[in-house]
Amino acid sequence: MLRIQERPQAGSLGQRSGVQYSDRFVVHGHRHVFARELQQVRSDVVRMGELVAAAIDGAVDAFSRQDLQAAATVVARDSRIDVAQSELSSLIATTIATQAPVAGDLRFLVSLSHVTYELERIGDHAAGVARQVARLAGSQIDIGSASETALGRMGGLASGILHGVLLALVDLDEEAARRVAAQDDEIDRLYHAYFERTLARMRTEPGWVEAGAHLLFAAKDFERIGDRVTNIAEEVVFLSTGAVEDLNP
Repeated sequence: MLRIQERPQAGSLGQRSGVQYSDRFVVHGHRHVFARELQQVRSDVVRMGELVAAAIDGAVDAFSRQDLQAAATVVARDSRIDVAQSELSSLIATTIATQAPVAGDLRFLVSLSHVTYELERIGDHAAGVARQVARLAGSQIDIGSASETALGRMGGLASGILHGVLLALVDLDEEAARRVAAQDDEIDRLYHAYFERTLARMRTEPGWVEAGAHLLFAAKDFERIGDRVTNIAEEVVFLSTGAVEDLNP
């Protein structure tokens, strides 16, 4: 579980965020209210990240074991992630409207708004993987070897980099974010190789077409999780340095 680490600057995710007290309100008495709202946003993003991490871990496990009940649990809990994202969007919008932040504080809030969007989409992809478990169960095809090798490797990597980018976000660790983003290349490589092998089998084994299609949908969800984790890593770099970078061109 991710834990919030207290920092000297109450409104930032970390010491290197570029959010300075000079950016804060001095001319009125709302600085403490603003700092409290920033801390609330920060805490809620961490909690949303924990929900999403649990979803992807659950989806990977359900898929690897072809566990229908576990998969159904992942799908049912996706609504919690949607609610968390909606509430965070509302909180961020209200904070911007009522506190009129500038410079680093505004960058902080806008970046975390982008992060919540990416987390919500990752949750959708996790639910997508879980849904394929039920569809594969109806195909009457043994896909054990497929789920244990290439797809299992993709799922493990997707889960690993999600956990990694959430830790980088909490610590505002620019270098950790870059390392996480670099690992997406391996997910892409596995996806393209798996796509070609699966398509070839579908062409030669008509009875395997339905199962192959569901496996490819799951593989695509894993691949998209990698892309969205990279997007979060880019937000970490932006929060840390103020520079907009494409970490996976």
